[in-house]
Amino acid sequence: MTYSEAIAYLYASRPPFHIVGAAAYKPGLEKTLQLLAEVGDPHRTFQAIHVAGTNGKGSTSHLIAAALQASGRKVGLFTSPHLVSLTERIRVNGAPIPEEVVAAFVTEHKDFLDAVQPSFFETMTMLGFWWFAHEKVDIAVVEVGLGGRLDSTNVLTPILSVITNIGLDHTEFLGNTLTQIAKEKAGIIKPHVPVVIGESHPQTMNVFLSKAQECDAEIYFADQCEYLRRTRLKVAPECELKGNYQEHNLQTAFVALRALIQNSKFKIQNSEIAEGFAKVSTMTGLRGRWETLSNRPLVICDTGHNSHGIQYVARQLKELPNPNIWIVFGMVNDKDTDVVMRLLPKEAKYHYIFTRPDTQRARTAEEMLALWGKEGMAMENPEEAIRYAEQHASEEDAIFIGGSNYLVGYALSRFTH
Repeated sequence: MTYSEAIAYLYASRPPFHIVGAAAYKPGLEKTLQLLAEVGDPHRTFQAIHVAGTNGKGSTSHLIAAALQASGRKVGLFTSPHLVSLTERIRVNGAPIPEEVVAAFVTEHKDFLDAVQPSFFETMTMLGFWWFAHEKVDIAVVEVGLGGRLDSTNVLTPILSVITNIGLDHTEFLGNTLTQIAKEKAGIIKPHVPVVIGESHPQTMNVFLSKAQECDAEIYFADQCEYLRRTRLKVAPECELKGNYQEHNLQTAFVALRALIQNSKFKIQNSEIAEGFAKVSTMTGLRGRWETLSNRPLVICDTGHNSHGIQYVARQLKELPNPNIWIVFGMVNDKDTDVVMRLLPKEAKYHYIFTRPDTQRARTAEEMLALWGKEGMAMENPEEAIRYAEQHASEEDAIFIGGSNYLVGYALSRFTH
């Protein structure tokens, strides 16, 4: 089986969440444990940092991994979804899992996968943890897929847990209130394992405090700890991640690393944290976070895809000095689109072109324009939408592409291949 054949098999036999949505969601740990037993329980062979949260968990995971890499460790990194290639999900010291390894793994275990019928994400968890064990990583930074308590990755007993923040996302699975969602994400807190909470919130703090007390786990609220900019570690201005919202992720990653130093044998120098944060994209391959794809006109993309994330994107859009800003925007149908629309800038210099990301879950461009209720255009094809923006933008203008990971993934493929 070639890599292309392996990917086609995985997508056809167990379509991933990013394509079909709720139909792909299989909560619970039993099947994941069955899969991992098949490959020797690899999750028991490496130490891990487990990262959950509504937004920022990908960036925070990459920041932590980069600092650990800068300290000389061999670091596994498990994230989702991917933007361009499935191999992005599983990295060792920034290098994606080789395509030939994916092909060989799927070929070897196809009969077993057919018998067990795991979800796509459960299969990725099996593959990722097996690869980390095979590569003998010193530590792995593992991002939760969805929620926490019932997520496949929660088979881990980490040496540190991190929960970035809580927002209203995936409410059909996790609950309709911040408190309910916090309870699901608090499920990654383990007995005697320290936990860092990125952003304290009056509706969720007691959930985390109660769970930490129940587990006898030391708890840190990052936004109440020593602040990054007030330490000798002056890295934030030089960080490769340019979005204003990254300040929260930098603070969470910084406190997480300090907690790791205090509660484990891992020793990391401030200079190594600074190097990792400054070079995070180069060292770990992180893409799509307020990333510049082209200049004259300036083209920027960002993966913010719900109201909690878009509020920061909207603020940054308002700070752009360009005379006109062309916004190519599309969303999937399980996000809080109405709230997002209220957050987007409405001044005359912002020109909206709504489009349809390449996923069954996407809203149509016409639906998006109707929800917008103001002047704008609808172009179903993302290529046509981006090309229209390019044709009408002057060299002094800016183009922003976002609203969906899938639209950003398309933009990355288009501008960098």
